[in-house]
Amino acid sequence: MRRTVSTSQRDTSPPEGACLPARIRYDSRHELKDLMDHDTAARTTLIRSASDAGSRVFETILTRSPISRIDIARETGLSQAAVTKAVAPLVAAGLVNTPPASHRDGTPGRPVSPVSIVLESMVMIGVKVNVDEVIAVATDLATTILASERRALRAEDPHTVLDAIVDVVAALEVKLGSSVSAVAGIGVSVSGDVDTATGIVRESNIMGWADVPLGDLLARRLPWPVTLENDVHALTIGEHWFGVGLGTASFAMVTIGRGIGSGLHLNGQVVSGAFGVAGEIGHLPLADSALVCPCGRRGCVEAAASTPAIEAAVSAALGRPVTITEAVELAHAGEPGADAAFREAARLIGTAIAALVNLTGPEVVIIGGEGVSNFDLFEKTLRDAFEAHAFGAAVRCRIVTRPHTFEDWARGAAAAAIQSLVR
Repeated sequence: MRRTVSTSQRDTSPPEGACLPARIRYDSRHELKDLMDHDTAARTTLIRSASDAGSRVFETILTRSPISRIDIARETGLSQAAVTKAVAPLVAAGLVNTPPASHRDGTPGRPVSPVSIVLESMVMIGVKVNVDEVIAVATDLATTILASERRALRAEDPHTVLDAIVDVVAALEVKLGSSVSAVAGIGVSVSGDVDTATGIVRESNIMGWADVPLGDLLARRLPWPVTLENDVHALTIGEHWFGVGLGTASFAMVTIGRGIGSGLHLNGQVVSGAFGVAGEIGHLPLADSALVCPCGRRGCVEAAASTPAIEAAVSAALGRPVTITEAVELAHAGEPGADAAFREAARLIGTAIAALVNLTGPEVVIIGGEGVSNFDLFEKTLRDAFEAHAFGAAVRCRIVTRPHTFEDWARGAAAAAIQSLVR
């Protein structure tokens, strides 16, 4: 859910060709830059009010800078004149930097003059909500972490979580100092069925929530636009724009841990689905129907392959409570019950990934989450199951691992806020 940020009230239209809101007055490019320096609200308005061409140009510079105007034209399909027209107000606003031309690209004409995002021109805050803590980061426009904070949760009810988010964001403000004036938005990610358009967490089994209007609650207590997103979708957005997925036409993200999550990036877009749900391989009914998933349904992959499910399976096999740390140690030692639990989890995840690849055809599947630290216990069985069920050429899809800390998850939430601003 997004909250409107007010801008300076000036009643003059910009000159032709400058994609600026009518309220911003200037008489020259230098005066415009003076006006917009350190004016985050004006920069936000400029980005939000840009034409489709302007948004595409800004996104291309954001994710690929430094980049020449010629290459921007190639990436976007726009004319060089249209690119130059879109870049000019971004440079004037201090969002984009254009150093002196330094080289030629091998073709006749003027030297190449690359442009780059001014990373510090805006600051984004990203928050990851876990069942036991809230992790928050402040980042620049490339999601490089500038500051981080964590707060333990004493309960999982929405108001306790809301207070913790407000508290952790306030702590980040102190750490940012004068840079807090550059904060342009905040992204919050939560596990479960999240409706980004309305800011409602429709269902989060891990948190025990149903129909929680978290976006609206946050917008009432925070002074910036708020973007609420599913945690795996947010992580996928971060990988799409600033990580492994950059330059990849299609990829899928699968996370292993307290839940089994997934996100899809197809045809240059992160897929949200018509109802905010897409690619949920954790809830494919591939497991034993006797197993009840935290979502309340039977036979879900998550019911046998998540961290709590593995703990439960090993505990049942040994007749005593077992933590995931001990389960990993026992599996490495060859204990039959622990080994069987990890093998079954790996088989189900590999089969689910094959179904995802067969349906959507990504180039690569990135496996992340806290479970990746123990991926040696999953890898062979998972890959064997994937190859057994991938159809035809789909077996060529690469499966790679990428460890993610909870700060990385929070960076994903910041990336979701950046995407919300640009698009």
